[in-house]
Formats: sequence, C-alpha cells, structure tokens
Amino acid sequence: MAKRTPLFWRLYRLLWTVGRPIVPLAFWVRMRRGKEDRLRLPERRGEPGFERPQGPLVWLHAASVGELICVIPLIERIRALKMAVLVTSGTVTAAQLAAQRLPQGVIHQFSPVDSPRYVRRFLAHWQPDLALLVESDLWQNLILQSAERGIPLILVNGRLSQRSFRRWRRVPQTIAPLLQRFDLCLARNAADARAFGELGAPRVVTTGNLKFDVPAPPANPDKLRMLRAAIAGRPVLGAASTHPGEDDAVIAAHRMLRMRIPRLLTLIAPRHPERGPGIAEIARAGGLRAVLRSQGQFPSENTDVYVFDTIGELGLFYSVTPIVFIGGSLVKHGGQNPIEPAKLGAALLHGPHVSNFADVYKALDADYGAVQVEDAHMLAQRAHAWLQDETARAHAAQSAHEIVEGLGGALEKTLQALEPYLMQLRLGQGAHHA
Repeated sequence: MAKRTPLFWRLYRLLWTVGRPIVPLAFWVRMRRGKEDRLRLPERRGEPGFERPQGPLVWLHAASVGELICVIPLIERIRALKMAVLVTSGTVTAAQLAAQRLPQGVIHQFSPVDSPRYVRRFLAHWQPDLALLVESDLWQNLILQSAERGIPLILVNGRLSQRSFRRWRRVPQTIAPLLQRFDLCLARNAADARAFGELGAPRVVTTGNLKFDVPAPPANPDKLRMLRAAIAGRPVLGAASTHPGEDDAVIAAHRMLRMRIPRLLTLIAPRHPERGPGIAEIARAGGLRAVLRSQGQFPSENTDVYVFDTIGELGLFYSVTPIVFIGGSLVKHGGQNPIEPAKLGAALLHGPHVSNFADVYKALDADYGAVQVEDAHMLAQRAHAWLQDETARAHAAQSAHEIVEGLGGALEKTLQALEPYLMQLRLGQGAHHA
C-alpha cells in the first residue's frame, strides 16, 4: 500500500508550486552573491547538462564541500565496479571541488531546487537505479518523488545534530514519512543511529564516519615548493574553515603574539573563500599587512596575514601549518572537520562548540591531540606554548594523527551494507535503462 503524504508535506509541495514564479528572482539574488553559477542555472531547474549514460546509474547527492569530500573514496569504489555514477551538490564551491577531485567519468550536476516540477524533470532524465543521499540533506520533493518512482533510497554517513533532532522530535509526523521512504539509513555513530530510529527510520545500521577514511588532501608539489620558499622558515600559525567572528579572534591572537614572535606568519583559510577580501580588511584595520592567495600573491617577509581564499588547496595549507585552529568552534556553528589537518601532522586547537564532531574532538582532547581554547587570549597563549616547544607540539600532532587513523573502517562497512544493492545492479536489474 502506498504511503500517504501528510498534510504538512502536501502544503509544502503546494507552496513550491504556487511560488515557482519567484524562483528566477531568488536565483538572480544568489548569483549576485556568488552562490549560483550563471552558466549552469538550467541544472538547478532540473535541466540536464549531459546525456544519461547507458546501463545502471548510481546517484549520490552531497550538499556541499564537506559531504562531497567524505564520499569521494566511496565514489571511487563504486566507479571501480564499472558503474555509471552521477553526483549532485548544491553549492558553487562543491562544484569547483568536484571538477578537481571526482574520478574520471563521473558526471557532476547541480542538484535541482526542490520544486516538484524541477525534481520531476531531473528524475525523468537521469532515471537513477540507486540513490545515496549523504549525511542530512533531506529535501521533501526529491525524496518522495524518488520513492514514488521505486528508486531505492539509502542515507549514507547519516548524521543529525542535537538541534535538528530536538526540532524534528517536536513534530515527528513531518520527518517520519521522509525517513520511512529510505530503504536503509547508514549512521555515523550509535547516537545518530538512535536518533534516526526514534524519528521513524525503519532500518538503521551504524557504519562509522566516512570522513575518517578520506585520504589526506593533496598538495601540488610545485605550489608547495614555492610556498615553502616564500615562508622561508618563519613560524606559522594556521586557522582553517573559519566563520565570521573567528577571523577577528585569530587576528587578535596574532597581534598578541607578534611582540614575542616577531616573524610570525598567520594563514587563514575561511570556510567560504568569498570572505577573503573582508578578512584582509580586518587584518589591515588592525595594523597588519595582509595578502590574498586568490590574487596570485605569495607571502613576503613583510606579510603578517596570508589569506587562503581559494578552492581545493587545503592540502597545501595544512602542509605548511604545524599548528591549526579549526573554525566553526568559537562561534556556535558546531565545529569543522579536524581529521584532514590531523592526518597531515598538525597540532590542533579548537573552540568549545564542536557538536558536529563531538566524538572526534572528545577523543582528540582526551589524548592531548587537540586543545580547547575559549577566546583570542587562550588561542594566543596555547599557540605561543607550541611555537616555543617543538617537542610538545610534535607530541600533540602525533597523538592526533594516531587517533584519526585508528578510527577508520567506515568505508568497508558502508560498502558491505551497499553490496546487495550494488550486486543487483551488476546482475542487470537496471538493464531496462540500457
């Protein structure tokens, strides 16, 4: 018997239908802010940029950069099975990363806006045989229409923040009908698994966090050589994936430190690269000399703050920053991913707001692989201690590296859970599309 769509979601669908005429205006506003790619706007309306490949097609949807990075090894393994793969994402930065990092032959498209008409057009063209949605990007029309077409839906690396869980638990009748459409929910940890189960997911399996199995981000050897030459042995402090409000704290910490460490160079890689010029202005307003990597500049001996406002260069960034403050943690965002810098040998600092990676930070802090700081003063104090004590810094970096390496294994567990679905496709269950 077909599952009945609740009134809430029927109203949601109606609002999208009635409000569709204002979508072009919303696109225009987002383009002005750099949040849409003008040349690829048709994809947001469900209009394809490529022909559908023949044979079974696996579709993975990853909302943004973090979600995309964590499933690249999974995409590589599926592609190795000689299956066609379509990847969708919703942000310009994720599209740019996809162009750099996705395996050859994988198709990338912007995800359609969740309008019933656009979603219908998208699904009618691509006709995926299996849909893997990453983490927690749950769009109602996308899920319900996929289920109506009989496409198996699997949530991969599923996660629910405490805030989202509390919100959905107040109105379980709105989230349960979506989760019940999933054939399988693969959760990052036991807490996420319990949350999905309480909210109505019928089949939940804990497979671990795929982010632990992502290789360290690459660094172009020539660019790395040139950057190291430009830094020329100066002491370096890094701040990665910063959010508004945190750059001020990092710059304030630099100003506190520069009297004791005169040649200090601070590298800042904002979570959203378009904020680069604003960060440079904050530094200059504080009497510091700042340059932007997006303008093709390297730091000189006189540079105080070097802003990494580029896409796909975090491997380069982490390779020259022995101490890294992880952003999204001094502000109430939930903390960004500490795994990549740990794999590349950085000692880690973070603020108190790390609920997005609570288990990881708990393990890192417990074994001195990371240290929590509360403000610019503590950031300066802890960075100074590590800049002055190479042995202590190296111990922290080694602890962080060993912890994140020891937490791997999610990729194999995820593939085991997906094996029955992938085997069906390999045996020709999707041959009617060929």
